[in-house]
Amino acid sequence: MEAEKVIEEFFSSVSADIWERAKKIKLLITDIDGVMTDGGLIYDDRGLEFKKYNVKDGLIVKHLRKSGVLVGAITGRESQVVINRCEELRFDFHYHGVKDKGKKLKDLIETMEIELDSIAYIGDDLIDLPIFRQVGFAVAPLDAVSYVKPFAHWVTSAKGGEGVFREVADLILHSKGLLVPIIENLSKKEA
Repeated sequence: MEAEKVIEEFFSSVSADIWERAKKIKLLITDIDGVMTDGGLIYDDRGLEFKKYNVKDGLIVKHLRKSGVLVGAITGRESQVVINRCEELRFDFHYHGVKDKGKKLKDLIETMEIELDSIAYIGDDLIDLPIFRQVGFAVAPLDAVSYVKPFAHWVTSAKGGEGVFREVADLILHSKGLLVPIIENLSKKEA
């Protein structure tokens, strides 16, 4: 199948260690600004905030959830625009205005009864490092702060706002043998 060949080629440089980490994931948590957006903030003259999201990131959320992977967000900023996007995508949880992300993760895993090595986290800046040091699969976008990237297990080929979340989700699904069946199933459905 052509799709499988393309997927294999795209992920051909992924190490065995990353494949093993991705295969264990039961929970994917993401930061928002700099990951699902390019990190830019746009305000109009009335103070209204605008953000641009990549629709490809959103499309894969339902497939993760159907495949048994929970999805959440822990973000340092309070923003109604971000709350709206997380609700629209039906994230399993989302926390906003979190200044100590490491503590929030510890609190979260106590309530969820999930092992740290089965959690993936995507982040791009200093505030994300406490989570990077805890989870089984820490991921940074290509344009993350340069001194944050060495703490990540994997750096995506995409920049923030350009499909970072999708790239990680596809890797997780493919590592579990689920991405190709999703594609095959959808390509067989009538329009």
